[in-house]
Amino acid sequence: MRPEKASIVSDLSEKLKGSPFLLVTDYQRMKVDQFGELRNRLAPAGAEVRVVKNSFLKRAMADSGMPDVADQLTGQNAIVMGEKDVAPVAKILKSFAAEFKIAALKIGVVDKAILSTSDVEALAELPSREVLLAKLLGLMLAPATQLVRVLNEPASAFARLLAAKGEKGDAAPAAEAKKEEAPAPEAKQEEAPATEAKQEQPAPSAEAEKPAADAAPAAEQSNTGETPAAETAG
Repeated sequence: MRPEKASIVSDLSEKLKGSPFLLVTDYQRMKVDQFGELRNRLAPAGAEVRVVKNSFLKRAMADSGMPDVADQLTGQNAIVMGEKDVAPVAKILKSFAAEFKIAALKIGVVDKAILSTSDVEALAELPSREVLLAKLLGLMLAPATQLVRVLNEPASAFARLLAAKGEKGDAAPAAEAKKEEAPAPEAKQEEAPATEAKQEQPAPSAEAEKPAADAAPAAEQSNTGETPAAETAG
């Protein structure tokens, strides 16, 4: 390889090593003013577009450790590289291709992984890295009470479940205790014989009345005895 070509390949290889992504588009039918328009749109996103020969690109990709996509590098191609996030760059390319009906995306390589056209278009729908970081920062700066509520909600629900189970567990022993106290009425049944004992006490009727009945004959005998004495005295 001639020195000037080797220099081009070496410079391109260094660019690829410093870029987290590589997007290959179709350069055919693109006019000079349109190419300038695409370059101007990519500049704010920290990306650049270059037209390179496929042979140089294949060699530079091999030297930079990128995957082999030589079979897809056909026709007139332009490459897009950058030092920032790929999502806004993919968004710019997608809108540019839809507007001018040119620069169709062929293939993408992101973090040394090959992406299809649909994969790159999906990246174009994602928010930029700055937007995602802003959302993350907003979440981190949310009121602490919201964070505590979110973190404690599963624990509080679990605590309520344990409390409910505990109440059911306490209710069961209480019911068993009431069942064990139920035999208390038997004591009343045992007191019943005391009443029966009172009823079985002998009534002092028959034997108590017999002395009174015996007293009557004694009186009669005394009276009878006195009568003969009076007669004797006469």
